[in-house]
Amino acid sequence: MSSDEPQQPAQPDGPAPQPEQQPAAGGAKKARRPKRKGWRRLIPTWRMVLGTFVGVVLLCVGLFALGYFLVDIPPANSAATAQSNVYLYADGTQIARDGEVNRENVQLAQIPKTVQHAVLAAEDRDFYSESAVDPKAMLRAAWNTATGKGKQSGSTITQQYVKNYYLGQEQTVSRKVKEFFISIKLDREESKDDILEGYLNTSYFGRNAYGIQAAAQAYYGTDVEDLTTAQGAYLAALLNAPSAYDVIAHPENKARALARWNYVLDGMVKEKWLSAADRAGMRFPVPDDPAHAASGMSGQRGYIVQAVKDYITTNEILDENTLATGGYRITTTLQKKKQDAFVDAVDDQLMSKVDKKARKVDRTVRAGGAAIDPDNGKVLAMYGGIDYTKQYVNNATRRDYQVGSTFKPFVFTAAVENGSTTQDGRVITPNTVYDGTNKRPVQGWDGGYYAPENEDDVSYGPITVRTATDKSVNSVYAQMAVDVGPGKVKETAIDLGLPSDTPDLTASPSIALGPATASVLDMASAYATLANHGRHGTYTILESVSKNGTDVELPEQDTRRSVSRESADTTTSILQSVVEGGTGTAAQAAGRPAAGKTGTAEEDKAAWFAGYTPDLATVVAVMGQDPDTGAHTSLYGATGLPRINGGGFPAQIWAQFTRKALSGTPARDFDLELEDGAEELPLPSTEPAQSAPASEEPSASDEPSEQDTNSEEPVPPTEESSEAPETGEPQPDGGTGTDEDTGENGVLNDLTSPSGRRSPQAADR
Repeated sequence: MSSDEPQQPAQPDGPAPQPEQQPAAGGAKKARRPKRKGWRRLIPTWRMVLGTFVGVVLLCVGLFALGYFLVDIPPANSAATAQSNVYLYADGTQIARDGEVNRENVQLAQIPKTVQHAVLAAEDRDFYSESAVDPKAMLRAAWNTATGKGKQSGSTITQQYVKNYYLGQEQTVSRKVKEFFISIKLDREESKDDILEGYLNTSYFGRNAYGIQAAAQAYYGTDVEDLTTAQGAYLAALLNAPSAYDVIAHPENKARALARWNYVLDGMVKEKWLSAADRAGMRFPVPDDPAHAASGMSGQRGYIVQAVKDYITTNEILDENTLATGGYRITTTLQKKKQDAFVDAVDDQLMSKVDKKARKVDRTVRAGGAAIDPDNGKVLAMYGGIDYTKQYVNNATRRDYQVGSTFKPFVFTAAVENGSTTQDGRVITPNTVYDGTNKRPVQGWDGGYYAPENEDDVSYGPITVRTATDKSVNSVYAQMAVDVGPGKVKETAIDLGLPSDTPDLTASPSIALGPATASVLDMASAYATLANHGRHGTYTILESVSKNGTDVELPEQDTRRSVSRESADTTTSILQSVVEGGTGTAAQAAGRPAAGKTGTAEEDKAAWFAGYTPDLATVVAVMGQDPDTGAHTSLYGATGLPRINGGGFPAQIWAQFTRKALSGTPARDFDLELEDGAEELPLPSTEPAQSAPASEEPSASDEPSEQDTNSEEPVPPTEESSEAPETGEPQPDGGTGTDEDTGENGVLNDLTSPSGRRSPQAADR
């Protein structure tokens, strides 16, 4: 049946749908937000992020406000904290006391503008335009320090001034927080000029000089008003590392100081404080030698204090500014008896023969020495010069004189350590025979032609490694360096104790001849490793450091094996031969079993003896230096002798010192474990009729006459006997002899005796 009424749709089973609710009058009701599910629950909402950010900002503002109101600007502490550092021998006897504050305040108007700008260029170029603190720089410095790029300062000049004048140098969080707030307050209460003036009057410049006026006097003997721009730039450069950039105390660091000086001047040009034309005409202003030092630093005291300060700052035990605040009790490893013995030995054996009035060259004579206990690396004695108030540079620690042939033992040690062979495949031992011909080109080196001279141009012909060491034959050791590999020789020298940054320590054949400029103390450390059977402990000069009864933490003395015992002991065996019958016979006066090596720098500008007993490793060097210019000079004619070599004064000083230093202790023999084939072989017996004439074959064991004591080769051969006998045409390698007795590449075969002399059969050929 049809109907005009609309039909209702059929309703499905279940509850009927509710009609849509309309907003009630007077307010609306929102639908509930669906809950976050799954991984979405882990993502913070924008409300959470905003709330956290606002909370952190409010917290920081609150902390800043709290710190700002709680931290007051304290009174100046500089006068109150000025104390002495006390330096002691190992037994507690006082060596020296420093700490007399050298400061004279000046007005900013007295300081030339160029000098002010030099300081700003070095330390804080945005000083006048920036705020008291630089958060970006602080974060950058913290990051660079944390990531191993070196400790860096993120401090502005204002922060540095606050640290110097109001606080201390201790590296603590509380001090940094105080520094932060005091700097902000100070910047609001004082002008930039006042802060810069205070900074320039309180900064430490080295040489015990606090403030720019004291520094001007200490380095250039002038008042601050008269400083040139170049001088001001150098003083500004010193602020970064005062002692390290003192080119008089550390001539080896001149390149670094010069680079810093250039950085300052270039910064002044960049900031338009200096014209490029004026900059181009400037030359490095070499500072003066100190006209005088504090009377308490005379004799050896000043050298010791300087060496201890360098050790403390280099090893980052304390930074230089912290140490300069004073109050530290510093006990060294030095033993007074041995220290006095060193001074006596130099005076008796060398300085008593120096006559500056009779010979101008005698004014150039310098001496340096250091002695180390091989068992623990402790420095027991050090000789820095005749008097710290007269010769400022410490000759025991300076790194600017070639070590010469005292480097040769490191080449042989490297040969044994690496199982090296000659060019024709024979294992290198003390009995291996080389060609000792003068100027023989090295074989197997692809870096270019190299043919070193022997001393006095002497040719030795066939010679064993042992005898070549006795006579310090350059041609043999240059070839050995190639056979071992110059890179391996360098690695071994560093393993033994030479610093990796030793100047001129290069991986080339010439490394064997000792162009490297290690210090006397560095060489003593390396020879102590040989004396300790190849175990190396970094040398130390400190027993303890304390302040107000609290000990300062010192680096651990970690002893490790650097080369095998066989490598070290076999080297010792050939160095014993040097003392028994080679160039170091003067060392026998020590009256103990000894091993050592002589050395001479190029043009005889330095002479060395490095040696050791089982109980003591000592190195002595005699150096030539112009007292006026500081230039290295030859020692020819000094003390009236034609030349000074390592077997003379250095070995004599070594012997007297060693004898006195070890007096009262029993003498010990070396306990050696040698490489296979290293035992010294007896000379072959020959019939008198077969022997070469004595005039042609001087004995290797002949002792030098008194007049030739200072010659590394005591009796230079005559023209007839100095050259190897010519038994054929010159060979391509520079040697002489027939193809039957000279192997390929100049390494000789078994027609020579183990002693290094030609056998009768070879001579007959």
